[in-house]
Amino acid sequence: MAAAAAASVPAGTFPSFMAEGTLLCRRGEYGKALTCFNNALKLRAGDKQCLVARSKCYLKLGDTENSLKDAEASLQNDKTFSKGLYQKAETLYTMGDFEFALVFYHRGYRLRPELQKFRLGIEKSQEAIVNCIGSPSSVKLENKEDLCFISRQAESKKANQKLQDKLTKDQKWTRKQEPVRNPKTERQLLGELYADKAYLEKLLRDEDLMESSTKQGIKVADLVLSGISYLDTRSEFWQQQKPIYARVRERKLRQQRWMRDKKQKPAEVGRYVVKSMEDIDMLLTGDCPEESCKKAERVLKTIQGWSDDEVPNKNELIGNLHSCIGNAQLEMGQMEAALQSHKMDLEFARQNDLLDAVSRALDNIGRVYARIGKFQQAIDTWEEKIPMAKSSLEKTWLFHEIGQCYLELNKAEAAQNYGQKSLQSADEEGDVEWQLHATVLVAQAQVKLKDYRSAILNFEKALEKAKLIHNEDAQKAIISVSGLLQRGEAWGSISKLAVTIV
Repeated sequence: MAAAAAASVPAGTFPSFMAEGTLLCRRGEYGKALTCFNNALKLRAGDKQCLVARSKCYLKLGDTENSLKDAEASLQNDKTFSKGLYQKAETLYTMGDFEFALVFYHRGYRLRPELQKFRLGIEKSQEAIVNCIGSPSSVKLENKEDLCFISRQAESKKANQKLQDKLTKDQKWTRKQEPVRNPKTERQLLGELYADKAYLEKLLRDEDLMESSTKQGIKVADLVLSGISYLDTRSEFWQQQKPIYARVRERKLRQQRWMRDKKQKPAEVGRYVVKSMEDIDMLLTGDCPEESCKKAERVLKTIQGWSDDEVPNKNELIGNLHSCIGNAQLEMGQMEAALQSHKMDLEFARQNDLLDAVSRALDNIGRVYARIGKFQQAIDTWEEKIPMAKSSLEKTWLFHEIGQCYLELNKAEAAQNYGQKSLQSADEEGDVEWQLHATVLVAQAQVKLKDYRSAILNFEKALEKAKLIHNEDAQKAIISVSGLLQRGEAWGSISKLAVTIV
């Protein structure tokens, strides 16, 4: 029994399965990603983040039923979980339930109005509803005795389900007679998929092929029919979402707007900017700095071509894009280019009195200087940023980095002073991890000052902090450092181990 239970538990950790599944999703390998999320849920059943991730996979694979189940399960214990609300709304929209999708987009928007995706979801649901039934002002209700039309949609769905049943011998592999849709209309709805449907229908006429089976024992006929059924379902959904007459009308209106005014609306510009910035950030965090840099450069060129009327915060956006380009260049190891990009960001920020942007640029310039070993320039840059720091946590990081630079310059007293400032800010914030880093920095400076007694005491304090956050690597390194100090070892050996702690 115990062996069977152990075998059912996947070998791995929850974070590793989540990370692998997320990466596979980005690559479009949804089947493999689904396996990873299934394993993750075996280790941590009911995790709402994992349920949403698996729901996305199901949706990409066309399994809307399971996608909806996972989205609803993620909301079971927390009805205000924004990711779960959005995923449920997306699934309902894909299923063609535009009204219910609109309800959940609205719920998410009320909770998180700063998220653009909820607002865009509301807009597309409303558009789909209007495309299906027309605007409310154009609808006139009449009182008539014959209300049989109410059940027509349900009857249509039942007829479609019967197509998936096994065909009788008399029917062979020919499909049931249905109202034939205009090929031109179907081509417009399916687009590139129209050729795939035509190919599948051609296969149906090959009786020998339809009688055969795959190595797994699945009949080829069942596979072909399921493919055609899926395309029919998608075609019906797209017809509901945006009927042909709505597409034609929309195309005409778009042409009229283009002829009347080639300028983009502020809302369209806003959506483009928000989507582009999200893509740039996602590419950078997804270990694709080169693609992130190229995307940012393209967007920068586009925005530079717009007028100030079209983009009221144009200079702020340009500075932000220079910052994104600089961060990507830093990740690619292009230090000089990164430095120039962040200096451009600083120049735009100062010209337009954008204090937050000035603080961001100084932060990034300091990082580049520290990375290339110009520690004094990094110190000067970061010390200019100190008055702009808004939170204790930001000050903690800033004081710690300045202290590290002073330590690299063999200015131990200044390093100790900034280490103590960093520790004070970390105490105010209540952040144990940064308390650990600051305490180690103070101890390192005291070793250089040959104040070994104080250094040992601070390393012992750091050891307690490491135990609190369960950082085993830091614990081992601190114990080794303390042992070296007690034996009077040289600074070089101690500094190498101290790096492991930080």
